[in-house]
Amino acid sequence: MSKKRGLSGEEKRTRMMEIFFETKDVFQLKDLEKLAPKEKGITAMSVKEVLQSLVDDGMVDCERIGTSNYYWAFPSKALHARKRKLEALNSQEERAMLAKELSSFQDQRKKLKAEVEKYRECDPQVVEEIRQANKVAKEAANRWTDNIFAIKSWAKRKYGFEETKIDKNFGIPEDFDYVD
Repeated sequence: MSKKRGLSGEEKRTRMMEIFFETKDVFQLKDLEKLAPKEKGITAMSVKEVLQSLVDDGMVDCERIGTSNYYWAFPSKALHARKRKLEALNSQEERAMLAKELSSFQDQRKKLKAEVEKYRECDPQVVEEIRQANKVAKEAANRWTDNIFAIKSWAKRKYGFEETKIDKNFGIPEDFDYVD
């Protein structure tokens, strides 16, 4: 006794797609329920289920017109779907390559920035900024030196202190003078 086994779900889907591709026609569900068992051996009970799975996967188009649903799938749609999928896969690979390249460039940029930072003190702009800062600091130091000499002079006149006592009491060194 040989048991006749039924078609698998994938075989039913493939055979249903063959109906659409071979006829290149638009069908209603009742038409497919009559045609599929005769031509492709798909039981009438499972036609609706198989058709719905194909619609859900975007392999078969469905449109409601009035009170009826119409189903169709043309070979060119499958070709375009495969092309889009191939393009998507290629763009993902390209994206991965570009991301890797970007990462490489970012690492290289970090290394170059570190190297530039080593030589920063030789940068003419930085050297000029340091010169300007030194000039401001020198002017400030000389201004404070002027203030100290003015206070010493005032204290000598007002209270008659000797200059050496003022220097000693306030911790002013003997060689205290303007910065050159």
